[in-house]
Amino acid sequence: MTALRDIPALVKRLCTHPRETEWLEFKSSNAEPKKIGENISAIANSSAIAGKSHGYIVWGIQDEDHQIIGTRFKPDERRIRKDDLEHWLSTKLSPVVDFRFYTDRVDGKPVVVLWIPRALQRPVKFDNESYIRVGSHTRRLNDFPDKEKRLWRLLDDRTFESGTAVECVQDSDVLRLLDYQSYFSLANVPLPKHTSTLLQTLERENFIYHRDDGAWDILNLGFLAFARNLTDIDSFRRKSIRIVKYSGIARYDKSRQEEFPVGYASGFAAIIDYVTQIAPTDETFNGGIRKQEPRFPTAAVREVIANALIHQDLTAKGTGPLVEIFEDCIEVLNPGAPLIDSRHFLDAPPKSRNDKLASLLRRFGICEELGSGWDRIVHEIELRQLPAPRIEVISDSTRITIYAAKPLAEMSSVDRIRAIYLHACLRYIVTRGNGITNTSVRQRFGMDRKSSAKASRFLTEALNAGDIVPADPNASRKFRQYIPYWAGDLADGQELDV
Repeated sequence: MTALRDIPALVKRLCTHPRETEWLEFKSSNAEPKKIGENISAIANSSAIAGKSHGYIVWGIQDEDHQIIGTRFKPDERRIRKDDLEHWLSTKLSPVVDFRFYTDRVDGKPVVVLWIPRALQRPVKFDNESYIRVGSHTRRLNDFPDKEKRLWRLLDDRTFESGTAVECVQDSDVLRLLDYQSYFSLANVPLPKHTSTLLQTLERENFIYHRDDGAWDILNLGFLAFARNLTDIDSFRRKSIRIVKYSGIARYDKSRQEEFPVGYASGFAAIIDYVTQIAPTDETFNGGIRKQEPRFPTAAVREVIANALIHQDLTAKGTGPLVEIFEDCIEVLNPGAPLIDSRHFLDAPPKSRNDKLASLLRRFGICEELGSGWDRIVHEIELRQLPAPRIEVISDSTRITIYAAKPLAEMSSVDRIRAIYLHACLRYIVTRGNGITNTSVRQRFGMDRKSSAKASRFLTEALNAGDIVPADPNASRKFRQYIPYWAGDLADGQELDV
């Protein structure tokens, strides 16, 4: 529930506006119920267009000069037939609007403030009609088609990140709930000496919002990225990333579990450090020196975890990102099915549910540049000649698996085909159109020159599966190159657009 802490201060701030606006209306005592309902619709819709989180109607203010004159309107006592005003209005509004009446005295005079949240998913209607504010006038929305189109576009663009995590907090609460020191460190900007400057910086980043009553709202983007503790807010409890370590290769071998209820930006380094610390290692010898090497490529694991945070469906209830570490693989699960076909992670134009969060994490070097994350993952895995990563869409979730080294003889046909397909995708994109060959396949799997016939057999498996096609069907088999199936219609010389 929204609370306005200081009504007199809010009213005085609103009175400093030179005129009524699309999201603000002053009245003396005119409180005709139907007109109030129409104004709620109009102000909710206009607040969305104006980029405001809410708007107001204030009774007890003289319209001409904004002098506080007091009002006789008492919303708690107003009845329509036998129904009270607030309930009557609620039954006429669609969708449900969580408006609030507040009554107080300002300079000894009674005032009433009606707080109206902005429209969210669709225009707010009163009595099945949508309204809009045009200057200081309330008009039917369908009489202004340009405004209606703009409103729908803004409502369609509304994201989880721009929503509100914590309402109506003071300066000290913002500093207590957000790890602002981490923001300035990651942004490589000196920490301001004055609280007001610090808060203005966080507001410019759309982490917090300065309300008309002088308090602050902490927005979802700011809280998700820099919360000191995500569990401080009930709706964010399941957004924490959970890490489970198993002592073997099965889920019944669980040995430890840890939850990181920290902001994704401020806590990412600690999350990766922890995963690196508990993930299996292999002992190697180099020049007689014994050394422990990570079993899974750190850069690939880091990018997969960052992708899970960025691409998750933040509106999903009761679930959050999960990292499971086995002796033979690491599985990373995030809520939300991919927005693009998982077979096109390497070649399709990038698309994210959470563009603001993704942009923020890229700025801070937490993940790769737009569209290059999967290139990096596949490249790191190929360098180590590991089995190809696996992408699974499970109900409404996405799971990525990174595997430990496995002898080629133990890889199944499915493993080999997946590896060759991703090898073809990566080579085609990185070299802007070149294909894979018998030689590149042998390098991919760590095979010697004597294994040329085996490499040809692997290529035939992928060809028969429809995952690759010849770049030039007329070329001799000895010099033939293969490209991903989706690049077949580009093989006739069309320019590759990547």
